[in-house]
Amino acid sequence: MPDTSTGERAIEADIVTDFSKRMSYGSYLHLDTLLSAQVPVSTPEHHDELLFIIQHQTSELWLKLVLHELLAARDMLARDQLQPALKALARVKHIQRSLTEQWSVLATLTPTEYAQFRGYLGNASGFQSWQYRAVEFLLGNKNAGMLKVFESNPDAYELISSVLNTPSIYDEFLRFLSRAGFAVPTSVLERDVTKGYEFRPELVDTFREIYENPTQHWQAYETCEELVDLEDNFQLWRFRHMKTVARIIGMKRGTGGSTGVGFLQKALDLTFFPELYAVRTEIR
Repeated sequence: MPDTSTGERAIEADIVTDFSKRMSYGSYLHLDTLLSAQVPVSTPEHHDELLFIIQHQTSELWLKLVLHELLAARDMLARDQLQPALKALARVKHIQRSLTEQWSVLATLTPTEYAQFRGYLGNASGFQSWQYRAVEFLLGNKNAGMLKVFESNPDAYELISSVLNTPSIYDEFLRFLSRAGFAVPTSVLERDVTKGYEFRPELVDTFREIYENPTQHWQAYETCEELVDLEDNFQLWRFRHMKTVARIIGMKRGTGGSTGVGFLQKALDLTFFPELYAVRTEIR
């Protein structure tokens, strides 16, 4: 018979309720610390500043996981552990979707609402996100000049320096291909990994061989497409970011001194894995 009673639902007898000497959900997640980290600076406190803070804090939490997974994937590629590396990249793709969808929440912030507390942000800007910069470096878009932005933060500077001075995901994939017998020029394998990756036309034929013979080279073929997915998702995130900024502040300069929308538009021209796009023109 269905339970037709009304009122409070009884707590099941085996549910733990005494946490005086046990670890609780809140203590495991350090919720006291986490939920006290939203500290608006506007005076009087503006209602919508909480949205702005939470949007960026949650993005940073997801970026922390993206970085964790990409570093693991890179190291697994270096050890020829391709399948676990692909699993890590698949997780990153799901995180990217969450990051992109988050912009729709921030887009509920109107220009008038943001203008009422924007001045309190000073020069604080997402441009200064060291985790975002580490992700871009790890994907191959390196720029040593960015280090000066983080000189006042030793931990951030150490992280960015570490990623700058070690191979990118793409570097390790190309090394993996070389070990697997594919033609990868020595100049690519021995390139200065502190520099941003640049298009190498000689690699297009290598990828053409992979794409035109997917059954024979399935693992390499699958990895190529995973990397293209990763870049596509990143570009969607960049585009959604740019459109959200345009919606809220128009063509104003960014709080960090950038040209704002103009700066974000230029980022859409950047690519991490250029040969994986160039090969598409060559496939017959």
